[in-house]
Amino acid sequence: MGLLTGKVTVITGAGHGIGRATALLFAEHGAHVVVNDIGTTRDGSGSADRAPAQAVVDTIAAGGGRAYASGHDISTESGAQALMDAAVHEFGQVDVLINNAGIIRDKTLLKMTAEQWQAVIDVHLGGTFFCMRAAARHMKQRGQGGRIVNTTSISGMLGNYGQSNYASAKAGVYGLTRTASIELQRYGIWVNAVAPLAKTRLTEDLPIFEKIHDSMTALHVAPAHLFFASELSESRTGHVLSVVGGKLSVYRMVESAGRFKEADNGVWSAEEIRDHFDSIGKF
Repeated sequence: MGLLTGKVTVITGAGHGIGRATALLFAEHGAHVVVNDIGTTRDGSGSADRAPAQAVVDTIAAGGGRAYASGHDISTESGAQALMDAAVHEFGQVDVLINNAGIIRDKTLLKMTAEQWQAVIDVHLGGTFFCMRAAARHMKQRGQGGRIVNTTSISGMLGNYGQSNYASAKAGVYGLTRTASIELQRYGIWVNAVAPLAKTRLTEDLPIFEKIHDSMTALHVAPAHLFFASELSESRTGHVLSVVGGKLSVYRMVESAGRFKEADNGVWSAEEIRDHFDSIGKF
């Protein structure tokens, strides 16, 4: 018995990289896998092509598993809903959603166009919202709970040069994950996120990977998805697990101890904030 035997899992962006590795691992653990990938280039341009998704499905089928190839565009409300409808039609239900689809259009803030900004926001943040909402509605109606795993990033947590669109979207995914985990836990729907750093076609030209080959791969990330998708994670919800090669860590939004002012009804002057800023921000 695998960790996901009989579970229906939907994985977006599963034609390549982390999504592909996750789809294959899920199939090994008995899941029925909906492999979603629109099949465009890494910046989201070019004609749609279902071949990458179908290739993953063929690999799963060759190993005796069950899978379905989807070319739905999850950056739109209708596309995300159609994806969930297709999963239910094909396999009868949706137990697990992995929001992994993404594109990159890197530019510094002063050079970024409105189109480059919006395209990345639409896929990463919009796609996560639309897919999560569609899946959660189905899970709530079915009444048997479910598990949703989103994808944020170190860029979203810490920022990164030339990625104001990507970092903003991924920071939004963090807030969306936290809020959804609060709202959906009453239905037994657990929502978590993974913040991966791995060499994939989206990241292979980053300077960090010039000398790194096999120590930070998609294979390192897939088990984190499996953990959150399975009963191993129990009722954990609202967590962000970072995966950087063999290193795992957890991101949390933290607040400094702060400093309280009693005089003047607690109203701080700008000069006082300057004078005490270091102690206000001390952890």
